[in-house]
Amino acid sequence: MAVSSSGLSTAEIDRKFVFHPFTMLADHERSGPPVVITHGKGAVLTDERGIDYVDAMAGLWCVNVGYGRSEIADALRDQANQLSYCHAFSSMSSDKPALLAQRLIDMAPAGMSKVFFGNSGSDANDTQVKLVWYYNNALGRPQKKKIIARQRGYHGVTIMTAGLTGLPGLHAGFDLPLPMVRHTTAPRRLWEGHGLTDAEFTAKLVADLEELIAREGADTIGAMIMEPVMGAGGVIAPPEGYYAAMRDVLRRHDILLIADEVICGFGRLGAMFGSELLDMQPDMITVAKGLTSAYFPLSACIVGQRVWDVLSGAGSQFGAFGHGYTYSSHPLGAAAALANLDLIDKENMLARVADEGAHMQAALRTAFADHPLVGEVRGQALIGAVEFVKEIRDTGPVAFDPALKVAARIVKGALDRGVIGRALPSADTVAFSPPFVIQREEIDRSVAAFRDAADQVLAELRGSGDA
Repeated sequence: MAVSSSGLSTAEIDRKFVFHPFTMLADHERSGPPVVITHGKGAVLTDERGIDYVDAMAGLWCVNVGYGRSEIADALRDQANQLSYCHAFSSMSSDKPALLAQRLIDMAPAGMSKVFFGNSGSDANDTQVKLVWYYNNALGRPQKKKIIARQRGYHGVTIMTAGLTGLPGLHAGFDLPLPMVRHTTAPRRLWEGHGLTDAEFTAKLVADLEELIAREGADTIGAMIMEPVMGAGGVIAPPEGYYAAMRDVLRRHDILLIADEVICGFGRLGAMFGSELLDMQPDMITVAKGLTSAYFPLSACIVGQRVWDVLSGAGSQFGAFGHGYTYSSHPLGAAAALANLDLIDKENMLARVADEGAHMQAALRTAFADHPLVGEVRGQALIGAVEFVKEIRDTGPVAFDPALKVAARIVKGALDRGVIGRALPSADTVAFSPPFVIQREEIDRSVAAFRDAADQVLAELRGSGDA
């Protein structure tokens, strides 16, 4: 265990000095981190005590090609030695971002035209909103600015995107959402679609969107943003026919569609883009996480030809395009992304995701099919979730008291058994999103750890009279 010159352990230093995101601040200041990770290889992380953990979440849905890939590390080293930085303002350019942009357009769904690089999914979605506003201002429609997102959708934590995120925990204490944000119903079958067929549920969701547009006025709405499969909001896949029906509504009202592919992009669903797999046909696409497998912070807004024609044509009335970041088109990020995409192709990872994903989905359903706390097991390919509820009645599920922290306790129990998972916000749901290189025995170990942890929590709840 590392000890600093001050005599403090790494955990004590962390507790004393680090301001952690998405953390109960006072609790952390009292007790510090449960583990301090120092190494990673494949799908396994190792803490400073030498204890190994299967990372069933690929970090935060992002370390897709696995830890310790020398191919990406070497690409970063070589690029840093060759050209450590070059900005992209005022037409300045460097080679790797240009090559990456070409590769992204070649692999993206039909109709995409240009790539704008940023640093994170949050700032990329923020950029997408600004592009929608710029687009409509260029067309002389200054009132067409509202953005529709979905309840439980996750789109980031900047001032704009935290409001687009449909999770109340990201709004509390921050005066969010901003007044131009609207939310519509999530395609969450367990709750909003209980007892409905796919056709009935899709019709309900479309009707909810139509009612929102009618209430607000289509001439005030610029875009709608959707994840192909919702991630942090619960790993929620829509019912059959959903995207075709939603797309028809948006097109009829001249509302742009932004596909947030931050989690789904680059293979998580067994296809390079979830929007293509699910036939979303977006006008704009946001990517991040899997673009570099988190070896370097990099995001991109992929802009369709229809939007680009307005930005570069009518948009010229505003002069030079007044948006960008110091680290836009960072050559190290582009080098990491190119090496990462090479690995995905070379190791045929899309096929691997399909094969190992099918095993993970079957293992989750088998392990939790008879568990009395489980309301639903869901997912697709290498993304999955188990949602825990107190009971399911004819009228629908009944949630646990949030104070019981059921999912968080199960995640803690899995960690004690050597598996890192994630309890999702605003619901008693645990998620699975492992690296693409995870081995089958590591999948089985992860599922077994969560089943054992769920059994332990069930016993505790029964003992306290809460189940």
